[in-house]
Amino acid sequence: MKGLQIVLDHLPDGQGGQVEVAALLEDGRLSDLLIDDADQPRPGTIYRGICDRPVKGQGGIFLRTPEGNGFLRQIKGMKPGEPLLVQVTGYAEPGKALPLTQRILFKSRYAIVTPGAPGINVSRSIKDEELRVQVLEIAHELFADHPLAQGDDPAGLILRSACATADPDDVAEDIAAMIALATQVLNDSGKEAEVLLEGPGPHELAWRDWSGAADVVDRKGAFADLGVDDLLERLARPEVGLGGDASMFVEVTRACVAVDVNTGADNGPASGLRANIAAAKDLPRQLRLRGLGGQIFLDLAPMGKKDRRQFETSLRAAFRQDATETVLAGWTPLGNYELQRKRARLPLAPILNALLG
Repeated sequence: MKGLQIVLDHLPDGQGGQVEVAALLEDGRLSDLLIDDADQPRPGTIYRGICDRPVKGQGGIFLRTPEGNGFLRQIKGMKPGEPLLVQVTGYAEPGKALPLTQRILFKSRYAIVTPGAPGINVSRSIKDEELRVQVLEIAHELFADHPLAQGDDPAGLILRSACATADPDDVAEDIAAMIALATQVLNDSGKEAEVLLEGPGPHELAWRDWSGAADVVDRKGAFADLGVDDLLERLARPEVGLGGDASMFVEVTRACVAVDVNTGADNGPASGLRANIAAAKDLPRQLRLRGLGGQIFLDLAPMGKKDRRQFETSLRAAFRQDATETVLAGWTPLGNYELQRKRARLPLAPILNALLG
């Protein structure tokens, strides 16, 4: 199918339950994938945590939460036993505490409430000046005089790019809902560790973040009917076709992610550069779909040093379109290329092995 398609479904978890899943297809090609994991708290979850013990060498503190220990960096003046509002920023690595932040965000499809960061701002991607004025008027009417926007530590409001194609009434309703939710959570006065807001699941995230014009399929068995199951099985394998005989293998070790690019039977003078550029263009998508981050090493196909600049240009352009923070560290002495990527998602392979058997 041509165009964007959002597919919402559930898959059996192998224990008699169901796991929420969402897939974004672009011209029939898997562009993004969200799978719930009941074993870890969802990013975006807000806790009332209890300060436990500081870690002086790391400039942080451990907190007790209802779902395990969390770690908060760059914290000063907090005493053990003191309650603190915190938000989960990602998934915990095995044996480590949940990553937490005090910079809480209340994020929805059209609006983000930002406690401690005052002001009303519109996404830069909305270029139409008349439209910018229209959404700002809606925001000012609902938010400017609200108690959240006043006082010694006021909150702010960000109007997201999805506002550009939305009905003004839907934008107003979304802003009002986020203001009400933020007010409820921020006015919490409890003293014990508690979950104050559950993080969004895959279906909610798909509605919130995949805001382009798309055909939405939401029914049981949609993954099987539309061939998404087959696409998931391909993700369980390390090999990725790059066109022609070229391929890359994406494999995970304890220390890093290794990506090996090969030209196959093509031994032409430019075959290495072609394979490497094809790998660069597809790498952000593969890492996103597979939930991979940390240190990433690219063992590229042979190419001349004069071709490195062209490869780097393609790699930068590809990651510029990807939302996950990625540092392009550069070349190693052995001629490999190194990246550092935020661990924004759980690795997909163990989840797929459990779901698909």
